[in-house]
Amino acid sequence: MRKIPVALVVLGLVTVGLTGCSLSSSSSADCSRTPVANPDVMKLIDVTGDTDSEPKVDVYTPLHASHLGYEDVVTGDGTAITSDDQLMVMDVSLFSGATGDPIVATAYDGDLSRVTSPSQWATNFPGFETALECATAGSRVAVALSPDDLGADVASSFQLAADDSVVAVLDVHKVYLASATGALQFNSGFGLPSVVRAPGGRPGITIPSGTPAPKDLVIQTLIKGDGEKVTGDQPVRVHYTGVVWGADEAFDTTWDGSGASVTLDGVVPGFAKALEGQTVGSQVMVVIPPSQGYGDEEKASIPANSTLVFVIDILGLDAEAPASDQG
Repeated sequence: MRKIPVALVVLGLVTVGLTGCSLSSSSSADCSRTPVANPDVMKLIDVTGDTDSEPKVDVYTPLHASHLGYEDVVTGDGTAITSDDQLMVMDVSLFSGATGDPIVATAYDGDLSRVTSPSQWATNFPGFETALECATAGSRVAVALSPDDLGADVASSFQLAADDSVVAVLDVHKVYLASATGALQFNSGFGLPSVVRAPGGRPGITIPSGTPAPKDLVIQTLIKGDGEKVTGDQPVRVHYTGVVWGADEAFDTTWDGSGASVTLDGVVPGFAKALEGQTVGSQVMVVIPPSQGYGDEEKASIPANSTLVFVIDILGLDAEAPASDQG
C-alpha cells in the first residue's frame, strides 16, 4: 500500500480549512457512543490485525453505503473524543468500496508527534467527525463512507467514481484532554481573581475591582489532574486565557482553537513556574508580576509593567518527533 504522512492526507489533497464545532462538549465520563452504526453495511466489512500496524480489510464488494456507517472493531480505554477541535494522534487506511483494494494509508510508524484533530480530518472526510464522536484512545474504528461523507475533491483525487463509497479504518493512538479534568481544589480567594467555567470547560476570569495586584507570584491549582507530571522534558499542550490585571477582556486565549504547545523555556518565567510539577488534567491560575512577565516591555496589547493573570488547562504532553523528522 502506498504510504503518505498524516499531514499530507489532511493538508495536501484538497484545500484545508477548519470546520465548525459539531461534536458535543461533554466530558469523557458522560460521553455515550453507539458501538455500531448502519450495521447492515458494516457486516460487509471485516477488519483484522494489530492496531499499531496497517489493518487487513476484506470487503464484500461492491459496497455501496447510502449513509455513514461505523463499527468499533477495538474499543480502547483511554480519553474520549468529545470535541471536534480536540487533539489526537491517529493512523488511517482507506479502501475502495467498489473493489476492496487499498487506496492510501498513513505511516503507521509509531510517531506520536503527528497531532491532528477531527476538524482537520473532516475537511476532506466529513464523516470522520461522526465516526469519532466519543471514540476513545486505543480504539480501532471501521467506517463506511458514503459519497456525501467525502470532501468535494476527494473522490477525483483518488480516481473514484462520483457514487463510490470508501471504507476507512481509524486507529486512534492518543487523545489529549479537551479541558482540565480532576478534583476541584480549595484555595483562598481573598483579593485574587475568581474563575468560572462554561460547560465545555472554557474559563472566565474576573479581576477584583479596586484591589491592587499582588507583588509576588501567586500560583493556585484549581483542578488537580491525575495524569503525567510536567517536568520540562517534553512540550506541554495547554489551553489558556490571559488577562491583564485591571482589564475587562482577555488579551489572549487558545479556546477558539485546539490549544497550544509550549515549552518551559519558551514562555515567561511566571508561566513556566505555574506549569512545572503540575499534572496533566490540572487547571492552574497564576498571577504574574511584571518581574516574572514582560517587565517594562510593552507587548502588543499588554502595557509595560503589567501584572498578568492566566488560567491554564494542562491537556497532555507532546511526544518528540523522531530525529529524522526534525528540521
